[in-house]
Amino acid sequence: MAAGKGTRMKSSMPKVLHRIGGRALVQHVIDSARQLSARHIIAITGHGAAQVETALADQAGLRFARQMPQLGTGHAVQQAMPLLDDDGMTLVLSGDVPLTQVDTLQALLQASQGTQLALLTLQTTQPTGYGRIVRNAAGEVQAIVEEKDATPDQRAITEIYSGIMAVPTRWLRAWLARLDNHNAQQEYYLTDVVKFARADGQTVAAHLIADAAEVAGVNNPVQLAELERAHQARQAQALMLSGVRLADPARLDVRGQLTCGPDVEIDVNCVFDGVVSLGEGVRVGANCVIANAQIEAGAVIHPFTHIDGEKAGVTVGRHARVGPFTRLRPGAVLGEDVHIGNFVEVKNTTMAQGSKANHLAYLGDASVGERVNYGAGSITANYDGVNKHRTVIEADVHVGSNSVLVAPVTIGAGGTIGGGSTITKDTPPGALTVARGKQTSIANWKRPQKK
Repeated sequence: MAAGKGTRMKSSMPKVLHRIGGRALVQHVIDSARQLSARHIIAITGHGAAQVETALADQAGLRFARQMPQLGTGHAVQQAMPLLDDDGMTLVLSGDVPLTQVDTLQALLQASQGTQLALLTLQTTQPTGYGRIVRNAAGEVQAIVEEKDATPDQRAITEIYSGIMAVPTRWLRAWLARLDNHNAQQEYYLTDVVKFARADGQTVAAHLIADAAEVAGVNNPVQLAELERAHQARQAQALMLSGVRLADPARLDVRGQLTCGPDVEIDVNCVFDGVVSLGEGVRVGANCVIANAQIEAGAVIHPFTHIDGEKAGVTVGRHARVGPFTRLRPGAVLGEDVHIGNFVEVKNTTMAQGSKANHLAYLGDASVGERVNYGAGSITANYDGVNKHRTVIEADVHVGSNSVLVAPVTIGAGGTIGGGSTITKDTPPGALTVARGKQTSIANWKRPQKK
């Protein structure tokens, strides 16, 4: 269900599109459904339907049912029924409840045994705002009572309904047809299916959990931030249990997919986005942002480094050293034992084993051979105002400080570029190439004086 307005979010964006861990709330729910091998996944949209459907348009196999107007949770599920097969089980999930674990949903489905209604419930000391689970003396579920319709005694109940249920589709279809809106909200409550099941002589199962974060919804920015930290804490714990050393688990943000080999160390305030792989023994310094990158074994990413591979990706080779204050952009491929230092930017460039650009330099659209030393303040001038051009720096070249290599150009193997040179033509192997004005000194020259 993803039709709610989310007024308390104070945002023009539909609530289910707000993000936790770099993904929309509803995307977490869809991903969980996929892990259950669902036959159909249906998103029920309403408020901001066009925006939600556009955001999810690339989801393979996802279908939409619109709820217009929004007349309650039962009315919402009614909109999806034409898309469901009677021989299946329907699992009802909420698009603003992102942290329900897949194993919890599997346990709920097992509780239903494929033949009966099963509810996911939570034991909590803070039941305010939730429907209460009413049981008889034998402990059997009798009903769910919404808080606004509950008596004082019912409001004292501490077992609440999470909003998640599993139910045979053929029974759900029949029970939804019997809904009415005779309640304080004048809405069609999905929870009324419990009383219909009991009226039909059926047992209602409940799978009770104690982790409130699994069923917590997002209604305002405060709750969004709280669930973000809960999500990050889970990811940090999983990483540490797999052998990763985190300097402080509370100061880590994983907003995509992070995989780590043995003996990885991550310092504080690091952000990982997209798909990132850290090989064995990688060390990541404090305050780094790394997205869509493969960092191979033994590499060290020093503090304040920014790596973003976007679609092209970034690769950092074995035992490479990057940073501090380095920026690696899409298409940067660093070979083994490459050193990229402070205030160096690398984009769409390959650097072969042992090459170094230790400070204050730019390498764009370049192919750099082995053991190249690229001096401070040097740049590849790769853009002519219309097209990008490539620079080739062959093995064992030394580029002096403050040089400009105007592409397209090739610097021959073993060559040296004198500091301060602007190179516009290919240079021969092994040569010293200098392209700058001749130095002149004027004896006894006096500076202008202020009048």
